[in-house]
Amino acid sequence: MASATGAVWAIDIGNYSLKALRLSFAGEKAEVTGFDNVRHGKILSGGNISAAERDELVALSIRQFLSQNDIGKDDIIVSVPSQHSFARFVNLPPVEAKRIPEIVKFEAAQQIPFDINDVQWDWQLMEQEEGEGNKVGLFAIKNEVVTEELEHFSRVNLQVSTVQMAPMALYNFILYDRPELFRNEKHAVVVLNIGADNSDLVVCTGKSVWQRCIPMGGDSFTKAIAESFKLSFEKAEKLKRTATMSKYARQILQAMKPVFTDLASEIQRSLGFYSNSNPDTKLTKIIAMGGGTNMRGLLKYLQQTLQMPIERPDSFKNLSLNSEVSASKFHNSVCDFGIVYGLGLQGLGLGRIESNLLPKSIARSMVWAGKTKYFILAACLILVVSILSFMRTFFDKANYGEKDNIRRQISKVIGSQDQALRKLKSEEGKGRDSAEIIKSKFKIFGYRDVIPLLHQTLIEILPNANNTKDSQQQELYKAFTEGQTQKVIGVSRKKRKQLFVTGLTVEYTEDISKTKFSDVFKKSAKRTSARDDQRFLEEEMEGVPGMGGMPGMGGRPTRGGRPTRGGRPTRGGRPTRGSNSRSKSKPRKESKKGKGKEKAVEKKEVEGPLTGFVVEIVGYSPYADLGALLDPAGVGNDKEKWGYITRMMHLDEILKRRVPFELYEKTSIEHFSLETGEVGMDEKTPLGIGVEQRKSVASSTSNRGGRRGRKSPKQTVLVDPLTNEVISKVAKKDSRGVSKTDKDGEVIYEINDHWFILQAKFRWKDAPDS
Repeated sequence: MASATGAVWAIDIGNYSLKALRLSFAGEKAEVTGFDNVRHGKILSGGNISAAERDELVALSIRQFLSQNDIGKDDIIVSVPSQHSFARFVNLPPVEAKRIPEIVKFEAAQQIPFDINDVQWDWQLMEQEEGEGNKVGLFAIKNEVVTEELEHFSRVNLQVSTVQMAPMALYNFILYDRPELFRNEKHAVVVLNIGADNSDLVVCTGKSVWQRCIPMGGDSFTKAIAESFKLSFEKAEKLKRTATMSKYARQILQAMKPVFTDLASEIQRSLGFYSNSNPDTKLTKIIAMGGGTNMRGLLKYLQQTLQMPIERPDSFKNLSLNSEVSASKFHNSVCDFGIVYGLGLQGLGLGRIESNLLPKSIARSMVWAGKTKYFILAACLILVVSILSFMRTFFDKANYGEKDNIRRQISKVIGSQDQALRKLKSEEGKGRDSAEIIKSKFKIFGYRDVIPLLHQTLIEILPNANNTKDSQQQELYKAFTEGQTQKVIGVSRKKRKQLFVTGLTVEYTEDISKTKFSDVFKKSAKRTSARDDQRFLEEEMEGVPGMGGMPGMGGRPTRGGRPTRGGRPTRGGRPTRGSNSRSKSKPRKESKKGKGKEKAVEKKEVEGPLTGFVVEIVGYSPYADLGALLDPAGVGNDKEKWGYITRMMHLDEILKRRVPFELYEKTSIEHFSLETGEVGMDEKTPLGIGVEQRKSVASSTSNRGGRRGRKSPKQTVLVDPLTNEVISKVAKKDSRGVSKTDKDGEVIYEINDHWFILQAKFRWKDAPDS
């Protein structure tokens, strides 16, 4: 049930600390508007802690929490530990919906292993496929356990509205925060919450949950150290937390090794039992939560032992933070907030499990207390309405006789209105068929803005002042936009983090998974014909000793017919690549550091065809390290270091709005291609890059004999349309104007800009059903 105030405080009292999270709505999603993590004076499960001392420690933590946070009239939802609770899911016989509560009471008495009068219990009808019958979740907890939990809050006059089991809260959390893990109904995700004295093992699918409490946790390791080194519990706990910095690290690890083994065995046995009971369900991943996951080496050991990937979240995917909340402090406690996250979702009405183990007597008193003010208000309204009605009756009776003429006029107007309405309906009926025809004709224009929106999206994520904090680059982008050529030239060309797009092609396809790039795009047009290649070779080899008499070098062809930018003819095919100046990038798997947010990297499992667009982007860049500008490796969540392709993978996040497009399978060579090379006057450079000019390129000064280099003859080069800088590679000349060569006789070039051809696929998330 959703909170009346729109906000809820979720509280989980553990053995180490009190965790609290305040959630409210931000649109249709949950947002963190407050949190706290109050550490107890002592570990409640430690040695020599009496029940009275434990209650006092909890009371002190609650008072500290209240002093630091304003609860107001927000609902409060609390958790109870799994070792004191019971949960089971049973299939009901096919009966009418109105008989389900009666059948559930009978099943509860049979399934709950306690006297039904000694427990607080609730039930919930689970989602099932049509024809599979009804499946019901039964949840119960002993009266004394829930009473003890509620007493902590009643002492400080806090009214609890909901009580939920910790494993069910974890189920609500993982189902809401990581919906992509449950797209396959045959896959299950394991949530392992390692606490102080117990660990919750929760196996989750999209429609069911199975949980087991393992009586081992962080205290088990502490006790092993205390026993091995003959220390008190407190000293052993301190030694455990500083083990990695201790000179006795090896001995400490050896003392904890049996606990590592026992914990892994218990988890493996539980997962084996689940797999045997559900042979059609595949366990895909373990999500590790709780303070016990901070122990160094534990998760790595469990992953090697269980042969299953383990992920320890460092952030929540579907939970935003209010601007007043400290993001750094919150992320330090992410692994401790799994239970309170799930509790808060239930309080907002966003949880899958909605059972409430709050005692019925308390729930009824809360309902009546909340309705008292409405009863008083209703009574006052009835009294006021009665008095006004009585007075109105006398007033109307006095005026009725005086309004006879007005009533006749009103009747006449009503008659005219009825006649006009009949005529209107008659005319509307005549035009109904025409309206349907017009509507059907205009239906094709419903999605005309989609492709322009994709164009706009791809342009917006190019390097610009909005996605960098580098002041020098921001000034460069501003100068370029305003056409301030001298300011642009003032920045070294190889340090300009710019991408110039010379060609952008978007093609719609009903199934991007089956569409090949070769079926959509013709090979990119080449810059030169065979005759142009001959001319280029003559120019570059001009002045090289021994090359003047080669066949075909006697004369230079006429240059009058070379088209400039935008006017070059398209060649039918791409010549064979004969130089290493071009590279084709294979799709790269992202590192684990950025794994949580690399949505485009993971393979999507979507039923049916994938409607979307096939895109080809052609362009060039002056920046020296084109790879870092396009697709840098190992940048993780550092947005400042993201490249153009990295931003493609995070469109919603980088543009701070919902974008209806999603990069498809970047890691597959069939669905993603990146080709780069050096800008030159050869056949490898795509058309549309730069403007061709005949230009003298100054040669370097010779070091031999102290003579200054002479002016180089004019060459055909590509220049920047704005700054008139040379962007194509040019042969290096010595002081005599002769092209320099290496030991193999190959001309040595000075490299300027680099070109790229990017082919990718984007899934249209809002595509209409075919």
